[in-house]
Amino acid sequence: MTARLWGIWGDPYVDLSEVIDTSCFGELDREITLGLAGVETEGTGATLKWMGVVAPWMMDDGHRDAMEAIRAMSDADFEDFVGLGDDPASVDRARRHEVTFGDETDRTFTRAQQRLLTLRHGVYFPWKCCYHLLSNDRWDDKHSGAGKGFSDEAREVFPRTVDFVRSLPFTEVGRCVLFGVEAHDHAPLHRDTEPGQALGVAQSINFAPRPGKRFYLQNSADAEPMVVDRPIYWFNDMDYHGVLADPFFRYSLRVDGAFAPSFVRDLERRARLRARPAPAR
Repeated sequence: MTARLWGIWGDPYVDLSEVIDTSCFGELDREITLGLAGVETEGTGATLKWMGVVAPWMMDDGHRDAMEAIRAMSDADFEDFVGLGDDPASVDRARRHEVTFGDETDRTFTRAQQRLLTLRHGVYFPWKCCYHLLSNDRWDDKHSGAGKGFSDEAREVFPRTVDFVRSLPFTEVGRCVLFGVEAHDHAPLHRDTEPGQALGVAQSINFAPRPGKRFYLQNSADAEPMVVDRPIYWFNDMDYHGVLADPFFRYSLRVDGAFAPSFVRDLERRARLRARPAPAR
């Protein structure tokens, strides 16, 4: 049975190109691709299966999860892995099977650990080019801008991009991250919010200055992927979402925060107008 998308106000996603000017995207793409050539990026997404957020029908796709690999390591391999971390002495080897690493833990992977996991243990990092323009400490604080700001490097290397994000209709921004997918890689279907655990749809804006990233929504194995072919949009992260593979590099930015109430009211008004039946002739 095909599961419907949760969507937003009856639509699978909200096309924001109707209300946000994207005429600068060509300039942003030039700035971003040049900037990425010179900054340090990181890999992410390798523990999504361990975190239990990947779509059930994608769990056995053959791409190895980092925590699965870490749990299966010999003591010697574990020692090599821990030795490449920021604080090897803090890891209790006697309780190694209780320690977690990676996204949303106190022990995020260093670049060297990511490389070892990939080269020796066959781990798949969906996003090998991830860059935080504005960082959050925890997943549940991504909508709060308290005490946060764009990094000095982001403001220096990506000034037009930072200005564009600041112009978006948020009252505060809690996170801004660039997610890049290498040629022939894909991002596995996953969801960020469990349906029923939030009162409303998480407020975020995704935008892709360069066309071609096939971000899609799909809530069951037998459903057709709903590819979002808009340059800027808001989607419901209770829906499973991912990125289809293509033979070239692709990227987009996700901005999380709190929308201006007037912006939400205007979007809802537009959605209701679209849903209104046409007058009888």
